[in-house]
Amino acid sequence: MRNFRLDDESGHQEALFSWAGYQLGRMPELEYMYHVPNGGKRDAATATALKRQGVKAGVPDIHLPVARGEYHGLYIELKAGKNTTTAKQKGWLRFLRQQGYFTAVCYGWQAAAELIEKYLLRIKDLGEAGQIWGKE
Repeated sequence: MRNFRLDDESGHQEALFSWAGYQLGRMPELEYMYHVPNGGKRDAATATALKRQGVKAGVPDIHLPVARGEYHGLYIELKAGKNTTTAKQKGWLRFLRQQGYFTAVCYGWQAAAELIEKYLLRIKDLGEAGQIWGKE
């Protein structure tokens, strides 16, 4: 894996998807994992256009549309450093859990990778939805 700047969430996103690329032989379902680019800094015109196109605040960063156990799929809100979830993010995660998805907040790409591996390969070791992974 190449080196990534891990001082913000975008670097952790890149590292996670790089890791996923290396894991396709073990977990081919990772081909269908994707990032939802709802966050980030944008100029006002772009933000307005994206809202008209359906972008919604609070949607989790990562979705793996693969059913496991009782869950329809996995949603991850990826955080870096001391960032915390917003009220809208908490609302989305709560809603998605109610709809039968496994949801989690992961601090750092390594915590997200551990969660994904457990979700795909060892669902019985996963624990409860809605947990925080990797927070010190």
